[in-house]
Amino acid sequence: MMRGGTSRGPYFLANDLPRDWETQKQVLLSAMGSCTGQQIDGIGGATSLTSKAAIISVSDSPEADIDYLFAQVSIDDMSVDTAPSCGNILSGAAPFAIESGLVRAQLGETLVRVRNLNTNSFIHVLVQTPDGFVNYEGETQIDGVEGSAAPVMLNFLNVAGTKTGKLFPTGQLKEVILGVEVSCIDAAMPMVLIPATSLGVKGDESKQTLDMDKNLLARIEAIRLITGKKMGLGDVSDQVIPKVGLLSAPQQGGSITSRYFVPHNCHASHSATGAICVSVCAAIPGTVAEGLTPIGLDSKLNRSLESRSKGGDKAKQIIIEHPSGRITIALKMTLNQENSEIHQAGLVRTARRLFRGDLYVPSRIWTPLKQQAS
Repeated sequence: MMRGGTSRGPYFLANDLPRDWETQKQVLLSAMGSCTGQQIDGIGGATSLTSKAAIISVSDSPEADIDYLFAQVSIDDMSVDTAPSCGNILSGAAPFAIESGLVRAQLGETLVRVRNLNTNSFIHVLVQTPDGFVNYEGETQIDGVEGSAAPVMLNFLNVAGTKTGKLFPTGQLKEVILGVEVSCIDAAMPMVLIPATSLGVKGDESKQTLDMDKNLLARIEAIRLITGKKMGLGDVSDQVIPKVGLLSAPQQGGSITSRYFVPHNCHASHSATGAICVSVCAAIPGTVAEGLTPIGLDSKLNRSLESRSKGGDKAKQIIIEHPSGRITIALKMTLNQENSEIHQAGLVRTARRLFRGDLYVPSRIWTPLKQQAS
């Protein structure tokens, strides 16, 4: 069991789980105690941030050391969604792989190349390993987590179109859905980005205030269902993607403010992959984020991103304000009139191992000894 970023969940070795997905899904549901909404009969925390799981294995890709599969385990019903990814849970995958013997630790720092099976994308993760062992203690603080820990650096490679194949799946920088202007973007996470004021809110409200606004949630879902089809994701009524972000001008000196919906309630802080998508929206002129960022940010972004296309190696930092504080994304992009190419998106998270041991599921669901015997 690990905290990864601002999320928490069990991390499994793929070899320790059933081989077929249907049984594997039942094991995850049983482990978390899902279906009742309270997860009393399991280790889930009865919130979307604490009902997540990671499945790790050695990768057969020459570009990766490990494979990472993220699972969002439902609290209220018997569903497990592997369509989205989770950058927060990802931050615990590399330390887990090192401590499980899948990757050999180096002295000082260890680079772990990860293939995300949810999106078939690649992430380079840098873990602190002084003396050849994972170190969780340090001075790095991330908003949404109390205290400090050792930094885990995540560098997402080529994140454009990881789920739909296109950075702008509908072919438009922005469009009008149900009378509301939106931008549909797929960068690390497929999202529908909406100016908060278009839905009658300021965009800097608390999670509790937004979650209580049933009319707002209904309008968000209606827009999400339509844009899901337009983005090529089909009927998304039973899926958690696309996620939704309500955008507004920053209030605390950042680049933009975001309220991230997961998708039927507001995130207590912000998804890491969602933050990448929001930062891309803020970086590209012509999206719904234009006019919400501080005066001069667009020109500064353009100068910084142009330096990358001319052979420079600079990244532009975009600071996203969220309910618990801030999250900073370092973007390396090439902007031109034809398209926008995202070379890399980096951010710092932290992780901590909480405990390790045996987790028991009813024998009617799965008996591990039978698999070992076969």
